[in-house]
Amino acid sequence: MKIDQINYFIDPVMPQRLDYRIGCIGAGFIMRDCHLVAYTDAGFNPQAITSLSVEESNAIATRHNIPKVYENWHQLIADPDIEIVDIAIPPDAQLEVIREVVKQKDHIKGVLCQKPLAMNYQEANQIVGLCGDAGIKLGVNSNMRYDQSIRALKSILNQGFLGEPVLATIEMRAIPHWQEFLKKYDRIEILNMGIHHIDTFRYLFGDPERITALTRQDPRTTFTHVDGISQYTFQYSNGFMASSLDDVWAWPGEGAEKDIYIKWRVEGLDGMAQGTIGWPKYPEPTPSTLEFTTKEFPGMWIRPKWNKVWFPDAFQGTMAQLLVAVENNTEPEISGRDNLTTMAVIDACYQSIKEEKTIYMY
Repeated sequence: MKIDQINYFIDPVMPQRLDYRIGCIGAGFIMRDCHLVAYTDAGFNPQAITSLSVEESNAIATRHNIPKVYENWHQLIADPDIEIVDIAIPPDAQLEVIREVVKQKDHIKGVLCQKPLAMNYQEANQIVGLCGDAGIKLGVNSNMRYDQSIRALKSILNQGFLGEPVLATIEMRAIPHWQEFLKKYDRIEILNMGIHHIDTFRYLFGDPERITALTRQDPRTTFTHVDGISQYTFQYSNGFMASSLDDVWAWPGEGAEKDIYIKWRVEGLDGMAQGTIGWPKYPEPTPSTLEFTTKEFPGMWIRPKWNKVWFPDAFQGTMAQLLVAVENNTEPEISGRDNLTTMAVIDACYQSIKEEKTIYMY
């Protein structure tokens, strides 16, 4: 193989049919600036929207050419034309919506839920069970799996360029915008930001044998919270380790210089890969990066390039994987059932923090 023949497989598999009629619940940033922008670019077919504000729903419907606006989500899911429900609301509210969605199984074929799927494993398991019993495909918007650098990394791992993985790390120095609804929770960083890294480790390397997590409160976050700045390590039965440091402090404030970034690195027996995630510079379009060196092509770094970015382009993939599952009657790539393990790992992180010990997953 020549270097220019390597395929990084960053693009999602698309359904044959693009015009599945999508009903959108929620009108916040993720729906307005990510989902709907990505769907337009992909040629998907949002047909209805609802949110807590009819005025905001109308404005977004006008912006994105959505023909129907409903006063509430009960009306939207009852519309017999809606085939796919796209939910972008706080995690503690998703179970209530799903309980009603499954009653509309005659016309609703698939649901895309936000991550986290719920506040804990038990609630997430209820959502998975309800959709399974109704025969409705359930996908989860774990969108970091469709970040272009992570997608390309998965490809080179699968092709063996790095050999057996030895160590993987993610280092995040970034300041998330904690949404207003999060202030009523005590689980903050791991459940709402670290979940990206936790799910990505699972996507790349499979499920860990044991987990150790540490945290301290973030001085910038004034509302009550268990986890602010977090560090968690996955250990596998073969000795492989994957560890993330999530630093949401990152910058003391005016008068100090900023150094904001997300970096990742994977070391294997036959090579090494490292890269950056472009998200901290949003809304400036900043592609994530990857470079790798391998014994197969000695003495060089290989640096593929692409123009796409995590936000919003990755959101084409999370909807596409659900539509493909509906079309082919298969399990979604990021299914609710698969996501239960991500939720179990998150619960294990909080248990590790509380009990100050390593937690065994099995």
